[in-house]
Amino acid sequence: MPRFVPIAAFLAALAAAPAGALDPVELTAPGAPPDLGPRLRGASLVIGAEAEGRTDPQDIYAAARQDYARLLRVLYAAGHYSGVVSIRLDGREAAEIPPLEAPRTIRRVDIRVDAGRPFAFGRARIGPLAPGTDLPEGFAAGAPAPSGLIADTADAAILAWREAGHPKARIAREGLTADHGAARLDADIALDPGPRATFGRMTFSGHDRMRIDRLHHIAGLPAGRVYSPRDLRRVADRLRRTGVFRSVTLTEAETLGPGATLDLNAALVEEAPRRFGFGAEVASFDGATLTGFWLHRNLFGGAERLRIEGEVAQIGSQNSGIDYRLGVTLDRPATFHPDITLGFSSLVARVEDADQTTDKIEAGIRLTRYFTETLTGRVGLVFRNTAVLDSTGLNTFTKLALPVGVIWDRRDNAFDARRGTYLEAELAPYVGFGNTNAGARVTLDARAYQPLGDRLVLAGRVQAGAVLADGIGRTPRDDLFYSGGGGTVRGQPYQALGVNVIPGQRTGGMTFLGASAEARVRITPSIGAVAFYDLGAIGAEGFFDAAGGWHGGAGIGLRYATPIGPIRLDAAAPAGGNTGRGLQLYLGIGQAF
Repeated sequence: MPRFVPIAAFLAALAAAPAGALDPVELTAPGAPPDLGPRLRGASLVIGAEAEGRTDPQDIYAAARQDYARLLRVLYAAGHYSGVVSIRLDGREAAEIPPLEAPRTIRRVDIRVDAGRPFAFGRARIGPLAPGTDLPEGFAAGAPAPSGLIADTADAAILAWREAGHPKARIAREGLTADHGAARLDADIALDPGPRATFGRMTFSGHDRMRIDRLHHIAGLPAGRVYSPRDLRRVADRLRRTGVFRSVTLTEAETLGPGATLDLNAALVEEAPRRFGFGAEVASFDGATLTGFWLHRNLFGGAERLRIEGEVAQIGSQNSGIDYRLGVTLDRPATFHPDITLGFSSLVARVEDADQTTDKIEAGIRLTRYFTETLTGRVGLVFRNTAVLDSTGLNTFTKLALPVGVIWDRRDNAFDARRGTYLEAELAPYVGFGNTNAGARVTLDARAYQPLGDRLVLAGRVQAGAVLADGIGRTPRDDLFYSGGGGTVRGQPYQALGVNVIPGQRTGGMTFLGASAEARVRITPSIGAVAFYDLGAIGAEGFFDAAGGWHGGAGIGLRYATPIGPIRLDAAAPAGGNTGRGLQLYLGIGQAF
């Protein structure tokens, strides 16, 4: 009988406390600053394992052994260099448990962190420094001495030397001395700038389909010029901008070559050469829009980009027929200059509005110049022939335009911006043939984004346009402006607002002004809500003339985050003017602007 008592007791213990059961992990940091506790908890692997449900004793023991260094790093980052960390597993200090004697069960984990006094700098010296070096604030005697500030100071000093043409600048000696009695840290960092270098040769790897001569033209490495990190970033940006490569990694040679030259290697991973895609957007009154494209990223082995795209719009619209559009573009990067792209385009389209049918043929050539990472300019030459059938009969408009535009994009995310600005402007003077007058078309699109805290973003947009020509009758109808719909005023039907200055015929106006405001609230990491108000005004000859009009729309929407941008669902109603027709629904991908 006694022989079975221990077995019964063992089985009872298993039933009462299953293997791996773990009480809530306790982390205390008495006397620590209020902001230090959350940082310590966020760094602890033990607490992370508990949150993920990984309570196996071996996992907890391994995490505890690593937590000593992780928690000390948090203390050092906050300027506490005399801290003490204790991690007890069922009362035993984890650091004192040999790995071969790791516990088979762990019921309780207690983490105690005594932060100690915060340290201040005694000495704070770094040098030699490149001319104009901008060091972080706070690296000075008597200031708090967090370890991150020391690292940031060293990084800033090395970067300044690299920007001055010294790619091999490094830390030659780092002296850090802590006086625990005085809570003082002496930092003495000596730098070795190395020689001033120039760019040397560039090699490529991973290019299966690209011609080597085109790679050199696109990269545009300024061989013989003094080394510059900015030039290096531009080389990488040019290669990525082609769309041919999934990844671009530039590696500097470990040592300088003869004459203090620096060679580079670009490790490339090519994308699949062909791609196709589809899209859809639905509005309750305007119907559905279907889009599709076929793309070849590297048509002739020189990053030539061929794109064929089509669109069928206003499917099921309540006030117009179905619209069709087919376009072809061919772009060639690094033409005349590494930052200039040459493009050819052609387009055929039919638009069936309630009161007119428009057939359009267009062909053009353009040059796009990438001045900086945020500033782009373009100039082109476009021939367009438009035939409009309306109540006045068949009218044909033919013109040759010279559009000149600029884009200044400082948004943090083009698909879902939280901060920054965006500005696009274009001036397109043109000459007309036959019944078409001469003139110019001007457009402006300005956007701004401002976060208020972590969850709220305010977004605003202003649009403006004008045709500078003599009268609507001889102006190409597709150059005129309408308002209403998802791109201008939500809550109003598509192109609901125009003018009626041609007897018996409604057309667009010669001017347009639009404004939109949104408040975007993030509810969860994936779900957001939006409240918005839009305004639009059309003028027959000038802004705010008597023959024009205005309207507004307001509504709310939901956003669901995806890797390709948020899915957008908006409900909007008229909020001014006389063109409204009730509630409008919009479904699409990406923010409204």
